[in-house]
Amino acid sequence: MNFQNYGEYSSKTVRLVTGQSVLIDPSSRPKGTCLEVESGIARVYCPCEETEGMTLAFLQSGDQLRTDLLCSEGVCVEALTDLNFYSNIHIEENSGGFDAVNEWTLQLLRIRHLGNAEQRLQALFSILVNRLGRRCGQWCELPFRLTHERIGELIGSTRVTSTRLISKLRSSELLIAPTGKQTVSVAPSFVESSPL
Repeated sequence: MNFQNYGEYSSKTVRLVTGQSVLIDPSSRPKGTCLEVESGIARVYCPCEETEGMTLAFLQSGDQLRTDLLCSEGVCVEALTDLNFYSNIHIEENSGGFDAVNEWTLQLLRIRHLGNAEQRLQALFSILVNRLGRRCGQWCELPFRLTHERIGELIGSTRVTSTRLISKLRSSELLIAPTGKQTVSVAPSFVESSPL
């Protein structure tokens, strides 16, 4: 894993460029604070040796990352798009019980328990589009790309299997990933017929 250690930044806003990752060490964070995404999309993943790279959640504007509830070894935050987050937001105790990381972890776990890799891939694209994407004309658009290896990790398959399934989607004209662009377009019919 290639990430830099998160230290105490002098400003309250931390800026990461697409592809950059930082390690968040909960022991160095002030009690009762969390990170809050101001803009952009982030992937939260585990840096532990046993589970290195395992995706825990995706976060977008307004989502908070409560580091006091996560692994003592910390978590990594990767910028899937240019990312700004506030570093020391006070945790709201009466937030209604919603925790974006726990919700994502549950959804990703549900995907991993579907019957086959094709269903898991369809469910993954459905949740990504519904939570992080938008409708653009006749397509649903994700503002970032995931590697075939990362997709394999998310759906519990190999990179080879995810590459084969993505190629099948492209040839069926259910997915478009133009060269040189960060976006991925997915057919609404594919998203709407998801098993989850």
